Amino acid sequence: MAALELVEALGYSKLTIEAVAARAGVGKQTIYRWWPSKGPLLFEAFVELGPAWADAVPSGDLAADLKRELLVAVEESAERRFDQVCRVLVHESRTDLVTLLLMPRRVVLEERLLAAKRSGEVRVDVDVSAAVELLLGPVYQRWLLRTAPLTGDFVDAIVDLVLRALRERP
Repeated sequence: MAALELVEALGYSKLTIEAVAARAGVGKQTIYRWWPSKGPLLFEAFVELGPAWADAVPSGDLAADLKRELLVAVEESAERRFDQVCRVLVHESRTDLVTLLLMPRRVVLEERLLAAKRSGEVRVDVDVSAAVELLLGPVYQRWLLRTAPLTGDFVDAIVDLVLRALRERP
């Protein structure tokens, strides 16, 4: 937790193992015994903190469920701690970041869309994996590139556009 507090306060470039050790009340050799550098230390702290997950129980309204999941991603992305640490982790350990933090949200959306296929809410020929990319891609692109604000209106627009495509007959 000391590493997360410090990166939030100082930023990644000013974060040092010495500062983390002092904040945690341990010697810096204790830190180095477990983590070779500040990148892996931050990654583990971030994973332990865990993302803000929405309740994944389907409400019965596909659009509302998809919007809820994307809003959680938007709200999480707006948190300074998430923003500071996650941007560094994108560069430090992309594979771990995707596996441990982004894949769980993807799984929730895939499960909801598969249920929607079974219930007839979306076409049976929908490629669920591609649909999830259409939903999450704009959120993470806007967050990563900072092209515009992440808002509830943006989430509504994404879900409405994607659902229109998933429900319409070609």
